[in-house]
Amino acid sequence: MLPYPEIKPYLIKVGPLQIRWYGLMYLIGFASSYLLVNYQIRRKGIGIERRTVDDLYFYIILGLILGARLGYVFFYNLPEYLENPLEVFAVWHGGMSFHGGLIGSVFAGVCFCRKRGLDSWMMADLVIATAPIGLGLGRIGNFINCELYGRVSDVPWAVVFPCGGGLPRHPSQLYEAFFEGVVLFALLWYLKDRVRVAGGLTALFLVLYGVIRFSIEFFREPDPQLGFVVAFLTMGQILSLAMVAVGIAVFAYRRTKV
Repeated sequence: MLPYPEIKPYLIKVGPLQIRWYGLMYLIGFASSYLLVNYQIRRKGIGIERRTVDDLYFYIILGLILGARLGYVFFYNLPEYLENPLEVFAVWHGGMSFHGGLIGSVFAGVCFCRKRGLDSWMMADLVIATAPIGLGLGRIGNFINCELYGRVSDVPWAVVFPCGGGLPRHPSQLYEAFFEGVVLFALLWYLKDRVRVAGGLTALFLVLYGVIRFSIEFFREPDPQLGFVVAFLTMGQILSLAMVAVGIAVFAYRRTKV
């Protein structure tokens, strides 16, 4: 059993202003993705200006934030927000959904590509190869924030989270940081020039992330307001199974276009 490390949720605090680790992790994730996408464009000789990439990331980030918030509202706590609709805008109270963020960023990215006449499948593959960086860093931010912790466990590396009822729990945020971040990034970056089907890397991300998230959810404490949604499955697992199905369908569809 391991004690929870005493890490303040903020890096710098000046009066009411704070630079929080969680936000900083996302900033580093977006910056890393942006730089690596520009690197791929230069190396592959794709005729896309950096200003276009700047605009694309503005759309993607906006879509991700809106989608993540609305996804949490609809997937995880709709009755609460129907009773208190103004709470939808209170993002400082927490509540963001990865699956909603993915939907929002995809929608925004596709709209941008169509507006600029870009190949949305090619652009999706460029961006998705870098997405696990932000995912892994975001999970580290969850660990620092003492949120989304794991189920009660007696494994030697179980952590007693101060917000977890004083019981030893799986540090599931770190499991996700490693598998959704490090492992998934290594696989996608290795395969990015080997998958010849446009959109194939995006489909592979959907399948791999879905499988990883589905598996690790068995170690993560279910959301208290939902618990288990269907039998022993959580909402995260149901949405991840949907991701896997969509990924398989996308790959099958894109293969017919080769």
